[in-house]
Amino acid sequence: MEKLTFAGKDGDVMELYVVEQTRIAGVNYLLTADSEDEDGECLMLKDVASEQEPESIYEIMEDERELNGVLAVFEQLLDDVVIQK
Repeated sequence: MEKLTFAGKDGDVMELYVVEQTRIAGVNYLLTADSEDEDGECLMLKDVASEQEPESIYEIMEDERELNGVLAVFEQLLDDVVIQK
């Protein structure tokens, strides 16, 4: 798994492993975990950068409806992985 380092607006740094990624309606989404182990905590991130931005800007998804829709896509992509809400 690829490990990425994310820097928060407040200067905090978080390292997450990318479990899967997808693009829906022109928006990039990442399913990440805080551990390579099977029991890691997952976060779903959404790229909110405009097309003019030179780098991606990922935010933790909070909208329940969007979160559930994207989660369904990740579950199809990862048919051998169980994601608990």
